[in-house]
Amino acid sequence: MDREAAFQTLQAMEHLASWMDDRFRIPGTSIRFGLDPVMGLVPGGGDTVSAAIGAYSLWRLRGLGLPGPVLAQMTGNLLIDWWVGAIPLAGDLFDVGFKAHRRNARLLRRHLEQPQAG
Repeated sequence: MDREAAFQTLQAMEHLASWMDDRFRIPGTSIRFGLDPVMGLVPGGGDTVSAAIGAYSLWRLRGLGLPGPVLAQMTGNLLIDWWVGAIPLAGDLFDVGFKAHRRNARLLRRHLEQPQAG
């Protein structure tokens, strides 16, 4: 795996996760949210656009040689976010708590910080 390129992708994913999952705070609370639940309010495609944005990072990581099990977990996070997020209003509340983009950035960081074999 091209670790240097993977670390660059991680930086981009963390920046994306900030915007999509926790850029804003509800005043007077510790609740943070990003553009993902806001996009989900757009009928007929907001959640799909959000998932597609996250899928681009996975496509890049696949090309860099990220192992299948890590990619599968990341894909699962995006699919859960997309599927549940598509439920009107309840899905948007779910998006505030689930934070698929942040989860995927953490998975990649955890993978890259593991000692290398060999």
